[in-house]
Amino acid sequence: MSQKRSIFEEVGDSPAKDQPRAAVGGIDKGQRGARRGLRAWLMVLFAMVVVMIVVGGLTRLTDSGLSITEWRPVTGAIPPMNEADWQSEFDKYKQIDQWEIENQWMTLDDFKYIYWWEWGHRQIGRVIGLVWALGFAGFAIAGKIPTGWTSRLFLIGALGGVQGAVGWWMVASGVTSGEGVTTVASYRLATHLGLAFVILGFIAWYVFLLGREERDLMQARRGKEDKLFSLSTGLLHATFVQILLGALVAGIDAGRSYTDWPLMGGQVIPPDPFLIEPVWKNFFENPGLVQFIHRVWGYLLVAFAVVVWLRGRKSAHAATRFAFNAVMASIAIQLLMGIGTVLYAAQVHIAITHQIVAILVWVLVLRARFLSHFPQTQSIRKG
Repeated sequence: MSQKRSIFEEVGDSPAKDQPRAAVGGIDKGQRGARRGLRAWLMVLFAMVVVMIVVGGLTRLTDSGLSITEWRPVTGAIPPMNEADWQSEFDKYKQIDQWEIENQWMTLDDFKYIYWWEWGHRQIGRVIGLVWALGFAGFAIAGKIPTGWTSRLFLIGALGGVQGAVGWWMVASGVTSGEGVTTVASYRLATHLGLAFVILGFIAWYVFLLGREERDLMQARRGKEDKLFSLSTGLLHATFVQILLGALVAGIDAGRSYTDWPLMGGQVIPPDPFLIEPVWKNFFENPGLVQFIHRVWGYLLVAFAVVVWLRGRKSAHAATRFAFNAVMASIAIQLLMGIGTVLYAAQVHIAITHQIVAILVWVLVLRARFLSHFPQTQSIRKG
């Protein structure tokens, strides 16, 4: 039985030793796990995926993607170790159309240059898979994965495995003989890049979630700004479409087809936009039309971003307002980078910077969307 207490006892007086104390942190008890450790691990994976995307872009810009003509997920990790091995790889490359039509001038040293780009790209993928597997297994065995997070973390690894298969599916479209094909199919390249951004998006979202305690997220969810969340979700989708269109441009080197701006070949609509038969192929293989669509969608994206930004400026939360300001600034920079990429015929250093800024835009839009869903409240005193 509980002991009687005097009506004159101070509220702050210590309770009796046998009186039960209120439990603290009950919401986070089953959710805590190793949130900091998981977040650090995911941040490492995030950085590696960013490097993977950049190296993949450079591999495409240097026309190195078809230098390795076989898919060997395990044994391919070992590069050629002597001149005989190098010559064997070079002989395999000589059997495909890209060498026959475009690169007969290559020496073995020239081949080594493009080989190392593609090998490096694949090797980063292997290392990412290894880091994910070791981290996932380690946290699972130690019982440090918070409740409800096992499936989320497994999803990243599963998507990574699919990405490896999609990568070879893409390369296989260009490893041909006698078909006159000298590059990978642009729609397969778009699928490959799009999936990379999906993986990056999931990792970023999970990093955001793990950066705050579960009880904080539950409380913040009550203040969700529904309209702003819907608009930012729409902006995220529009940005993703533009990324896919950019991949289509890169896949057929359409960025080098028309180097004037704002017109294309002196016209609003480029000449012969539907020259290829059947008509639907023009949307994937006609450089003028593909670049035109990429430009127009970019203009629409900027206009939509302004609408979302104006709404975001009205948020009651300073962190959310700042997030949408950052989104608008990054999209403005990306617009200028896109124009520069066109005017300078997609020179490697400019084109790869354009892709890096696309990653920045993607993550900042995700961040703004996250803060619309889980706003960070600020005390009146701090405000």
